[in-house]
Amino acid sequence: MPLISQIVIPARLASTRLPRKLLLAETGKPLIQHTYESAQRATRPAGIRVATDHEDIFRAVAAFGGRVEMTQPDAPSGTDRVAEVARRMEGVDIIVNVQGDEPEIAGRSIDLAIELLESRPDAVASTLATPIRNRRQLEDPSCVKVVFDSRGTALYFSRSPIPKARDWDDALLSYDPPCFFQHVGLYAYRRDFLLKLAAMPPSPLEKIEKLEQLRVLEAGYSILVGVVHEPTFGIDTPDDYAAFVQKTGR
Repeated sequence: MPLISQIVIPARLASTRLPRKLLLAETGKPLIQHTYESAQRATRPAGIRVATDHEDIFRAVAAFGGRVEMTQPDAPSGTDRVAEVARRMEGVDIIVNVQGDEPEIAGRSIDLAIELLESRPDAVASTLATPIRNRRQLEDPSCVKVVFDSRGTALYFSRSPIPKARDWDDALLSYDPPCFFQHVGLYAYRRDFLLKLAAMPPSPLEKIEKLEQLRVLEAGYSILVGVVHEPTFGIDTPDDYAAFVQKTGR
């Protein structure tokens, strides 16, 4: 019997660097609608829901015909917001967490994350990565890196360059297969594990790196990593949003 999957998009109104960014609509549509419509291009999920903490986002999603649910305003993280909605979704096997500020997410990327869990019953979660070909990006702490084994199981995530080359050579950035990978922040979870994850306290490595996925690894669980070559990047700053608006032709 095929596994049933659902996308949940956590959508918090407050944002530090770009206020109320999910409601910005210089393209003619709010940013959250762009993300929702991009997620609809995935073929494996049975549906999409937005999980929000604010009535303004609730009304915006309802206005374009999206499915939306209110969550507790004091949820510690997007994962907790997604888990709150997942508790109400009995009969669903896989929950895909798509960030609300990623309007260019590819449907095939979502499908890949789901396929990984379908193919490996031993894993509780999956995520994505894309090759790094730029040294500045490799050394940027805001760019999260991931290393994984020959079966595609994550070994570690870090804000530091991993692996760290003892003797640097620029040629390392052009190797095929690639030496370095950026983590792409899309996750698929088995629903029962997601509910368990939301109840776990932050782990020691997670507290140091400020990376929630390390909680999963420290608890002894496996995260699968799929490689994509068309990465998407979140909208975090006014410049990010201006570039997105320009791409849409506005």
